[in-house]
Amino acid sequence: MGRKERRAREQKRENYATKHSAEQRKNTLIAIGVFAVIAVIVGYAVWMFVTMDQSTAPGGPENAGALGSDHAHAAIAVRIFGDYFDFSAPAYQIKSSWIHFEGRDGSTIHKHATGVTLGYLFETLSLGLDDKCFVFQDGREFCTNEDYSLKFYYNGKQVPDIRDIEIMEDDRILVSYGGETPEEIEGQLIELENQRIVK
Repeated sequence: MGRKERRAREQKRENYATKHSAEQRKNTLIAIGVFAVIAVIVGYAVWMFVTMDQSTAPGGPENAGALGSDHAHAAIAVRIFGDYFDFSAPAYQIKSSWIHFEGRDGSTIHKHATGVTLGYLFETLSLGLDDKCFVFQDGREFCTNEDYSLKFYYNGKQVPDIRDIEIMEDDRILVSYGGETPEEIEGQLIELENQRIVK
């Protein structure tokens, strides 16, 4: 093997080593960049989590205070043609931390923050409610018409709508749909007044 060939092989090795170290530097810089981006994302997520108060936590109602800023209980009865709507079923239990039914009880509303309304409760239960209609999850509607009406009572007094009401301790809410006489409504209100509030 001549000097020329040896020199060519050495040159080839040097070129390979130079190329290889340049490639390693490039890969190292890419890895550092990826880790830097991940560190920034994780840092931002941690900062958001630490600085987020419970009122801005995902799933919370607008204008609500932090969880624990209030703790109120109210009795509710929803009657469709005189029959009770059962909120004790698992489909209606603890759908939100802010306001809910719990403990397999379907007659006591538990509210855990200020600024949380009954409208938000019905939203979390996927039940449609406005001043004219009560709509089940399966789409059945009970709307005010010529024969029947949807009526709301808050602490014994008839009100046009309950969606904006923020319950206070020991409030009582009646939602009644049908063609009840005033005497029948009075009977429903008396039953509601005697209903136990589970605390």
